[in-house]
Amino acid sequence: MMRLLKLLLLVLLLLPLSVLAQEGDPVNNPYVGRVDLPAPEFPPDLDWINVTAPLSIESLRGKIVLLDFWTYGCINCIHMIPTLERLEAQYGNALVVIGVHSAKFENEGETENLRQIVQRYELHHPVINDSGFRVWQTYGVRAWPSFVLIDPRGNVLAMQAGEIPFEAFDRVIGGMAEYFDSVGELNRDPLELALEGANAIGGLLSYPGKVLADEASNRLFIADTNHHRIIVADLTTYEVQAVIGTGARGFTDGAFDAAQFNKPQGLALNGTDLYVADTENHAVRRINLADETVTTVAGTGAQGYTRYTVGEPQPASSTAISSPWDVTFGADNTLYVAMAGVHQIWTLDVANNLITPTIGSGREALVNSTLLESDLAQPSGLFFRDGVLYFADSESSTVRAADTNADQLATLAGTLDNNLFDFGDMDGAAGVSRLQHPLGVTGGAAGDLFVADTYNSTIKRLDPATSTITTLSGSGSPGGYADGPLDEAEFDEPGGLSLAGNRLFVADTNNHAIRVIDLEAGTVVTLAFPNPEALQIADQPTVIGGNHMDDVVLTLDPQTVAAGDGEIVLRITLPEGYKRNERAMSRVDWNNADEAIEIAEADRAQVIDGLEIRLPVTLHEGEDVLYGMMRLYYCEAVNESLCLIDQIEIEVPVTVSADGASGEIVIDRVIVPPDVQVGSF
Repeated sequence: MMRLLKLLLLVLLLLPLSVLAQEGDPVNNPYVGRVDLPAPEFPPDLDWINVTAPLSIESLRGKIVLLDFWTYGCINCIHMIPTLERLEAQYGNALVVIGVHSAKFENEGETENLRQIVQRYELHHPVINDSGFRVWQTYGVRAWPSFVLIDPRGNVLAMQAGEIPFEAFDRVIGGMAEYFDSVGELNRDPLELALEGANAIGGLLSYPGKVLADEASNRLFIADTNHHRIIVADLTTYEVQAVIGTGARGFTDGAFDAAQFNKPQGLALNGTDLYVADTENHAVRRINLADETVTTVAGTGAQGYTRYTVGEPQPASSTAISSPWDVTFGADNTLYVAMAGVHQIWTLDVANNLITPTIGSGREALVNSTLLESDLAQPSGLFFRDGVLYFADSESSTVRAADTNADQLATLAGTLDNNLFDFGDMDGAAGVSRLQHPLGVTGGAAGDLFVADTYNSTIKRLDPATSTITTLSGSGSPGGYADGPLDEAEFDEPGGLSLAGNRLFVADTNNHAIRVIDLEAGTVVTLAFPNPEALQIADQPTVIGGNHMDDVVLTLDPQTVAAGDGEIVLRITLPEGYKRNERAMSRVDWNNADEAIEIAEADRAQVIDGLEIRLPVTLHEGEDVLYGMMRLYYCEAVNESLCLIDQIEIEVPVTVSADGASGEIVIDRVIVPPDVQVGSF
């Protein structure tokens, strides 16, 4: 039966969203699935995101269901996200999109990493972690992205791989909605969702992708990617000097406070002009730092699909391009653009406003040859020095070097084979070393290069003379965050790097932070802005104080309490002029070391809904230690959108005895706000 199902799906794969009629419906009805091809049920033990409980094909009867098989590092999958958003807006509750995330890279298969991605790409539909490829195999999928369309009766209508235009989906789904509505089988009741991060308040930065440190002008430029803006700061004090962009996603030229971007990434400076790879606008933007204006110099705002051959110059402003991920200047003011969406590197002649493919055939592969004949795989990070363009080729998990004088491409780190699935985390020479989806590369005027080995969550040092790479910092574990010595520091999918003297700046994307590696001292610290209020986005609550536990531990004196029914009592004192933020979910998680304090499993995570909370517990004679992890959002009472966060670890040694005066374990937390300005700016 399974082999028959896969064979039928293979036949459907060859039909571009066209189908056969089901018995009992009008002949040749193109909107009804096959009665002999019911959609297989989802395995029962997979992790689901954005829903309160796992869904089933049976429970979705009456809905049009679109399965999106994807993996989050795949640029073609990323291209389809706006199309899915349009479909969801167009068809509302009649359509259920389910993302089936079948991970290519090991790092992508971690559920917690996938939760980050769901928030980063603002996915508002259910997502399954199919890291074991069980759903993938059941449906006979063979490529990312692939789509399976299921009708309201639970039968497969069509299956197709690749990037599919909105119009093709709209034609078929529109016909399905009209037909099944006419026969009374379309269910428009809303699906119960639990969107990831829905109750979180944003921090100062949101998934910053790239960073550029310029010693000559003493400025630091940050692509605050998910805030859709560029930040300019002093390179010495880190004081915010300018914010470019409204903070809302859009595609608008104009003054700094009116311009809009869409998930900007790479940055390159040329005099007073800062060039930006405006990735999801499929454009290159120029920021004039002198007159404080933004203009579009390449791209139309729509994704380009035409495969131009190397050496064919096109008018930059009227040529549709595809997912530019990084930019850097080479010789003669030539701007190199990592065109991740078409697996090429292009050059932009800024003087004559012409753009042309320069490196890569457009085929996605790992083949080194002449610049024209080589194959790339989603280039995403660029660095130019002495006639050589170094780039992080993310989907081949390599660092490669394009010698523009010798017209030759070479691999410096990662596999030497044409195998896009040969990845890992191993230091050594090229061919022996392994990386995992690197996104950034940088260096100085001479010497070693530095690589953001993104999916390994490490920063690595690369000797281009010997093609040997070694780990500089990072544990290699996903989801890490720690400052300190290089061998103890941790990162979480860092995406961008820039070197200024002995300081290596890291866009630590999933930690929503810029980290600073002091190469001389061998330490890592998190950059702190002295005027964080300058980064507040109008009408959006913004947390000042970071996104991580700041190693604040509240250790209380030992307490002796009476056995029997008891309570944990947490009393919070806010500073004068502040109030608890009721729009954010503050919480405390309780744990204990031994068995003297009995906490019901359902009560261990407690929402903070007032300044005094009480948790019933059962106390048994003996000794124990009560632990709490508290995160409290509070705001200045007048400027309610400017918020602070108090994150602490609580430790209370407790003795339970018959001599205890009461059964209350009392914790007093007096909050002192950080020394920041919270007025207008």
